[in-house]
Amino acid sequence: MSDASETMNRPIPPPAVSIETKPFWDAAAEGRFLIKRCTDCGKAFWYPRNLCPFCMSAETVWEESPGEGVIYTYSVMRRSPTGPYAIGYVTLDEGPAVLTNFVDVAPDGLFIGMRVKVRFQSTEGGPPAPVFAPA
Repeated sequence: MSDASETMNRPIPPPAVSIETKPFWDAAAEGRFLIKRCTDCGKAFWYPRNLCPFCMSAETVWEESPGEGVIYTYSVMRRSPTGPYAIGYVTLDEGPAVLTNFVDVAPDGLFIGMRVKVRFQSTEGGPPAPVFAPA
C-alpha cells in the first residue's frame, strides 16, 4: 500500500512539460486536476493537448475536474524492487480515460468498477503526478 503523501519512488518518465501542458502541471502543483474540453464538439479529453482528438478543432478550453471515476482496467506489477504496485486506466466521470498508478490500497484490493479519486504524489525533481486512490 502506498501513501499519496510519499514521494513516488518507482521509475516514472519525466512529465512532458510544454507550452501545451504547462497549465496542467501548474494546476497539479496547486492540487487541482485539469482536463481539456472541446468547445466545438463538447467532448472532454485526456491527455491535454491543443487540438481535439475527436474533431481536430483548436477550440479547446481547460476545465477543472473533481478527478473522480471508476477503474476500467488495471495490472499489478509484482516484480519491482520497491514491491508490488498497480497501474491501470480510470474512466473519469466526464468521460476520458486516464492511465495512472493506484495508491492507498493494496493491489489485491483493487477491482474493476471501483470508485476512485485523484490525488497528487510528489516526484523527485518534477511536478506532482496525478495518481488515484479509493474514493
